[in-house]
Amino acid sequence: MELFGESIPLLNGIFLLLALLLALTFEFVNGFHDTANAVATVIYTHSLRPTVAVVWSGICNLVGVLLSPGTVAFGVVALLPLDLVLNVGAGAGTATVFAMLISAIIWNLGTWYMGIPASSSHTLVGAILGVGLANSMMAPGHAWGDGVNWTKAYEIGMSLLISPMVGFVSAALLLLLFKLLVKRPELFVPPEKGKAPPFWVRSLLILTCTGVSYAHGSNDGQKGMGLIMLILIGILPFTFAVDMGTTQASINELIAASRAVSVEMVHHPAVTESKSADEELAAFVKTTGQLTGGTFAALGSKCGEVSAVLEGKKSLNELTGVQRRTLRRDLYLASESAGKLLKQAKITDPPTKKAAGDFKKRADKLTKFIPDWVKFTVALALGLGTMIGWKRIVITVGEKIGKEHLTYAQGASAELVAMCTILSADRLGLPVSTTHVLSSGIAGTMAANNSGLQMRTLQSLLLAWVLTLPVCVLLGAGIFAFVLNSLLYFGIK
Repeated sequence: MELFGESIPLLNGIFLLLALLLALTFEFVNGFHDTANAVATVIYTHSLRPTVAVVWSGICNLVGVLLSPGTVAFGVVALLPLDLVLNVGAGAGTATVFAMLISAIIWNLGTWYMGIPASSSHTLVGAILGVGLANSMMAPGHAWGDGVNWTKAYEIGMSLLISPMVGFVSAALLLLLFKLLVKRPELFVPPEKGKAPPFWVRSLLILTCTGVSYAHGSNDGQKGMGLIMLILIGILPFTFAVDMGTTQASINELIAASRAVSVEMVHHPAVTESKSADEELAAFVKTTGQLTGGTFAALGSKCGEVSAVLEGKKSLNELTGVQRRTLRRDLYLASESAGKLLKQAKITDPPTKKAAGDFKKRADKLTKFIPDWVKFTVALALGLGTMIGWKRIVITVGEKIGKEHLTYAQGASAELVAMCTILSADRLGLPVSTTHVLSSGIAGTMAANNSGLQMRTLQSLLLAWVLTLPVCVLLGAGIFAFVLNSLLYFGIK
């Protein structure tokens, strides 16, 4: 069977198509939850007709996805244990992808059906942690929790925890500022049924919808992109291991950066005889990995291998499929090692710091790339999901958070804050929940306006927020164990 110009066994091709279908289904369901929040205010206030709103939101999502830097996509993947990332095409890697996606889809569909704006980001992070924990229990020679990137998990967990609080407080303050500065009574009343708001109010709400949709595509859309790249790299490594569109100039720059690191590392002790450079760096980049006397020399050795294989090449097409797959592994280990050394301030002299930073930047360009067709496909899945499932979430956001219906100013305040919060997280490479940020922003404006809060709805939102992580951890772990054992039963390793 031939896919994307690479010949693979029929069974692998079936796995690839199923995995891609699941990844796009995840983004489609994500549209039910998160993108529906972006159009909630313009639809509820009759600023735009539902069809126009969701199409416009889909276009803005597409632009956000296309212009996204990709940092969030690979930040989420970084939660996975190193051995699963490096061996994603093996049985355990296949089980990882299926477990993450199936568990996330199950929880998202369940909460959507009940009309609860749950977080797709929260869901996916829980599933990834569940996979990592199950892998540590099932893989030989691993302690419980070994391999899970707890540092990255803490960073993402804090972003998911703090962002709703930021949304609540900031939206409340912004509404109060609106009341102080804008003396237009029509801004502070609920929408009349079937009647569009004044032109300037309508323009403001459409602007905030545009901003939230763009921000959502730029942040949430990257999660699906990262998962699709994980699938493609695992099953079609010869085609997607490295960016085949890399120019000769970029290759030469990477060669120069690799040589610079090799030269700087010759001053450090050699790798111990008991470990190869691969083993040394693989052990170091783990969350529990410690710097040893051989780490610097291993990094220098690996950079030397990279420069040697690329020497004289005008294009990555000149490498064999096996060479490209090996190059990706070498670049990943060397880049992550250099990044960890820099982050922990283990490199102190300026020339070495510059060489390591330059190498990491150029190596990541080859391995952390996302083709345009993947971005378009993810954006399309998000948009279609919004068009089909928006109504349940719109009603919850507009009518069931506060005791009074949403006003124009409240909707604009919550969406402006959501847009700024999501874009800020995007620049930091952290995933946040559009759902939680916007819902908490609506709640903040209700509190600031003394509109009262519907405790039953807030209890449901809080319960979903509290239960999402543990439930998805259990789902991810259980499905991973089931799929992996099924693959082993059929002789797939």
